[in-house]
Amino acid sequence: MTLTGPGGVGKTRLALETAARSTADHPDGVWVVELAETTADVADTVARVLGLWDEGGDPVDRLARALRTRRSLLVLDNCEHVVQRVTELAGRLLAEAPGLRILATSREPLGLPGERLQIVPPLDLPGAVRLFVARATAAAPGFALDETSAPWVDAICRRLDGLPLALELAATRVRALGVRALATRLDDRFRILADGRNVGPERQRTLRAMIDWSWELLTVPERVALRRLAVHAGGCTLDAAETVGDTGAAVLARLVDRSLVVRADDDRYRLLESVAAYSLERLQQAGEEDEFRHRHARYYTDLAERAAKRLRGPEQAEWLDLLDREAANLATARAHGDAVRLANAQGWYWYLRGRFGEARSAFASALRADTPASPASPARVEAAAWLAAFTMLSGESTDSEQLRQAALSPHGADAFAHAKAEWFLSHVHWAYGDLAANEKRVDNALAEFRARGDRWHTAAALATRARFALGHGDLPAAARDAETAMSIFDELGDPWGRLEASDALARHAEITGDLAAAARHHRAALRVAEDLRMWPQVSFRLSGLGRAALLSGDLDQARDLHERALDLAGRHAARSAQEFAEIGLGLVARASGDLDAAETHLRAWIGWLRGIGGTAGVVFAHTQLGFVAEERGDAETALALHTEALTGARALGDPRAVALALEGLAGARSLTGHHETAAALLTEAAALRESTGAPLPPAEHRDVDRMTTRLRTATPGGITGTSDR
Repeated sequence: MTLTGPGGVGKTRLALETAARSTADHPDGVWVVELAETTADVADTVARVLGLWDEGGDPVDRLARALRTRRSLLVLDNCEHVVQRVTELAGRLLAEAPGLRILATSREPLGLPGERLQIVPPLDLPGAVRLFVARATAAAPGFALDETSAPWVDAICRRLDGLPLALELAATRVRALGVRALATRLDDRFRILADGRNVGPERQRTLRAMIDWSWELLTVPERVALRRLAVHAGGCTLDAAETVGDTGAAVLARLVDRSLVVRADDDRYRLLESVAAYSLERLQQAGEEDEFRHRHARYYTDLAERAAKRLRGPEQAEWLDLLDREAANLATARAHGDAVRLANAQGWYWYLRGRFGEARSAFASALRADTPASPASPARVEAAAWLAAFTMLSGESTDSEQLRQAALSPHGADAFAHAKAEWFLSHVHWAYGDLAANEKRVDNALAEFRARGDRWHTAAALATRARFALGHGDLPAAARDAETAMSIFDELGDPWGRLEASDALARHAEITGDLAAAARHHRAALRVAEDLRMWPQVSFRLSGLGRAALLSGDLDQARDLHERALDLAGRHAARSAQEFAEIGLGLVARASGDLDAAETHLRAWIGWLRGIGGTAGVVFAHTQLGFVAEERGDAETALALHTEALTGARALGDPRAVALALEGLAGARSLTGHHETAAALLTEAAALRESTGAPLPPAEHRDVDRMTTRLRTATPGGITGTSDR
């Protein structure tokens, strides 16, 4: 058996412990042969350890005769620099001494027939922490692992890859530096971890010496390949290694065998962080860093641009996963290549993944760093539109209409680019800002997409337009657009597209009272969003299911779904999803009779909504707060809130929002004894709802029923306009 693994991982320690526990199984002897410093013949070294007389002749024959009848264990430690000689010797001895067992340690396999490889991995994080703390406590008696030091210890153990030797060297620095300073200085690890201890072989006294030992054993092509691999961050594929560094598969395999490159289960190749830092130094010394940084940037920019095309269609999930794996490489490439071009290629990926803050930062940084001859170049104009969209999506309290206008104004003759920006800037935060202007932009974009025969963008614009149709009460148009969008996206096999189209379909079903259909659409979309790991969308769909549960009368389930949605949105900093979930909790609290909790939830986001131009959200919150006041018997507050809501609803042109505000005003008027006025308001609201083709569903009758009962009780003779609807 050969124990393999990188230098400092503990192969020797493991072999010695195994040997100590194996004496009973090997009654004729257990011998440990250290080969690291061997310059003479390996067989002679082994013979000396076994105490054999030097009688001349072939030392291998002497060893074979001595071991032929013995049940013994031979530990050959540090074989990597004499692999061929060890392989020849071990092959002879194992063939001629059937009772012999050999345990070897090496940074690469011996290549013997029947050899069993046992890769010794670095310590996992808990094991690494235990070792580091034990060594640090011995070196610095006052040190203790507590809430303050634990994050820094975790960082040290991660950055040193769980390598026991590196951890032990680092532990000797705790007394002088403390764990925080040590963790922040690991970028200079070879200086910090120099002269760490004065015991053990010279090659194990510093981190640099440990890696130097492996480096010196490499061939020239292997050294070239290893130093060029250092430009990759977070590992790379075989194709990336070959394209960027001219590293052939055979050389890469040799580096894996030598335990300097790790091949992960996903067929990616990576360097331990300390090996990467060492290799980067070698790359700099060779004068190759600039060239291979730029080659790296070109490769990953091309990859991102290929991915951007595949993210719209049936391969969406596959390419999202690929870009997830390459996140570190893509970030590194932006620092060394065309940052604007690469950011543009990643825009749709960031949107699908809900990484709004990361995207906003990347676009802002790219635009600052880029100083082209033409400030209004197409790439910069596209990047500015992405930046505006991600600023909105990040929840920044900036008027969304101002952001849209500023981003769209530089677009010139490229009608298709302008149409894509118009659609996307209207699609994100579609419910905020100037809704009429947004809808007009979507119509303009849709015309351009249809003229070009671009089916994906046509379907996307239709899905967005369906939401606007719902907003101004045109339910047939909303259904047509959403169904057409769904049909196209089904044909194209685009999961995100189906998710988008289903949103309008679910809203339509809820408005028309088909709660089973609404829940069915939300559940299907939830599965897609979870598969794609689109966490803001997962939150929205949980809230959508919560709304359906609320209207079905299952308040416990409605509360649970909204709480899950709020928690998920908060963990992913998705502010629109947070607002939607918390408003839902306000509705559940009101339905449960907890008016104080309802008011708290409903007021929580009004300031934010005003800051981003979320008029529709403010109108809805004011209407619900007006109902809270009315249920408390506070007619004055209810009247003020519903009056303000009615003004906003009329400005929006949303007949359903107007009807809700009128119903709220009816409740406020009924409290002050203005029963005729209240009845007339209810009649007007009912007529508005009928005009949209969606009268108030039975599940939403609670408030109107309360007012109607109040009016009938107050005027037993009857009031015109309060007939059942």
